[in-house]
Amino acid sequence: MSEAINTTAAPAAIGPYVQAVDTGAMVFTSGQLPIDPATGEMPADVAAQALQSLNNVKAIVEAAGLSVSNIFKMTVFVKDLNTFATVNEVYQKFFDDNNAGYPARSCVEVARLPKDALVEIEAIALR
Repeated sequence: MSEAINTTAAPAAIGPYVQAVDTGAMVFTSGQLPIDPATGEMPADVAAQALQSLNNVKAIVEAAGLSVSNIFKMTVFVKDLNTFATVNEVYQKFFDDNNAGYPARSCVEVARLPKDALVEIEAIALR
């Protein structure tokens, strides 16, 4: 049995899916675009987009009653792998600032992301 997780602290889904699914043991987030839930806008640069996507993941995980420390796997999608170092800097600071260990991670360059975002991030968290 699973439960859909939705929160106004993260942007609403832009298609026929939920922000996350809670299986009881794990929470699987959908990919999070760098959309500010308060304004509906996306920052212009990749560093700000990476941080917004991470904050959106955090908001969803917290809506499920967990924290960043519960995340054990992330997938980062980038439009340009040349931005890898910049995204890594933001990623490292995010986990350091949240006093969380680093989860396992994959990073994949993709041809295009929804809304022409530069970054999209998804996570799996464990209870």
